[in-house]
Amino acid sequence: MRKKTVRRAEPDSNSTRGLEPWEGEFAQDLPDVPVLPETLLRLDLEIQEPCVDLSEMSKVILSDLGATVQILRLSGLELNYAETRSTRIEDCICDLGVSACIEALSAATIARDYRYDGVVETWAHSREIAHCAKLVAEDMPDVNPDEAYLVGLLHTIGLLPQALGWYGSQSKPVDAAYAGLQMARQWSLPQIAVEYFREINLDHHTSPWPEIVHKAHRFASKSSILCPLERGVRPLLYRAV
Repeated sequence: MRKKTVRRAEPDSNSTRGLEPWEGEFAQDLPDVPVLPETLLRLDLEIQEPCVDLSEMSKVILSDLGATVQILRLSGLELNYAETRSTRIEDCICDLGVSACIEALSAATIARDYRYDGVVETWAHSREIAHCAKLVAEDMPDVNPDEAYLVGLLHTIGLLPQALGWYGSQSKPVDAAYAGLQMARQWSLPQIAVEYFREINLDHHTSPWPEIVHKAHRFASKSSILCPLERGVRPLLYRAV
């Protein structure tokens, strides 16, 4: 059995509500975010090569919400300072080492239980919004399209507690925007992710991220997950029970 290497952050002094583990000072104790089995298979093939292609390895990681969170989470907690956090997965791999990254990614895989379909749909929605956000940003000269992709991919982290059934949250209402902010802070995710969640919570936008993610939802196909950002953009398509 692999030993988990993802460290836990110190409590955030700004976390005061403590309503649920993902909404307050205990967010650092949340489980590892699972990774799609096919992502691990693709990464295993990459590292079997005589020379690991960091660009290809990064692309594989960035196609998977769980893999991206695990690497950024580990990198942020290792570096410990917001100004030194890289938004580039390639930089994270270089800083952490390939072996440490693979170990963190192997900590948990998505279980094929009754939650499987919903989790896979959440991952797919995140990936599609990321692609659309990058396209939107390519028409904005002052915005880095790769950073827009990352914000788009991470915009659903506040849905993880319910999607993955953490602490029995599947049957409880969760403020996804507030949960996302607390998780981004506690997991030391890149500052652009913290900015995005802070601004959608305050409904006061000084960065381009909320508008980019909103436009990405307008261009994306309909989703069957309960993404709060689809409200007001288009009617939700609910899966029949």
